[in-house]
Amino acid sequence: MTEPSSQAPLPPTLVLDTNTVLALWMFRDPALEALRAWIDAGSCRLVSRADALEELRRVLAYAQFGLDPGRQDGLRARYIDRIAVLADDADAGTLPSCRDPDDQKFLEIAGAAGMATLITRDKALLRLARHRLVRERFAILTPERVQHTLAQPRATPA
Repeated sequence: MTEPSSQAPLPPTLVLDTNTVLALWMFRDPALEALRAWIDAGSCRLVSRADALEELRRVLAYAQFGLDPGRQDGLRARYIDRIAVLADDADAGTLPSCRDPDDQKFLEIAGAAGMATLITRDKALLRLARHRLVRERFAILTPERVQHTLAQPRATPA
């Protein structure tokens, strides 16, 4: 007879693309309030990589957002405080190529993170969820789908 494990199960691992980070913390999309609260409560493990953080820095500086440097740094710091940063050379295994080379990094981060969920609204990334090199390794879901899952009793996303 084996003894039950005294360790709690590991929290789900999530990879957020840049637009999801913006929706959650810059735009504070009210439709994603439960997802934001769940992440802020530490109910999951967020992972990213230096190149994704650099993309976030560049996007936050876009003039169309009108964010002063202090607000840009504050939003970026809030996100960085929540994540584990993977090494740039972490092995992601063999993955399909994304149509947009700027999105490839998010597939690689999810692949390197193991059984993760990549959260995105990007249609090209979402189509890759069915690819044989992706579907058995990690999930690709919209933030709305994850939010819906959170609304179910005792559910955790993929």
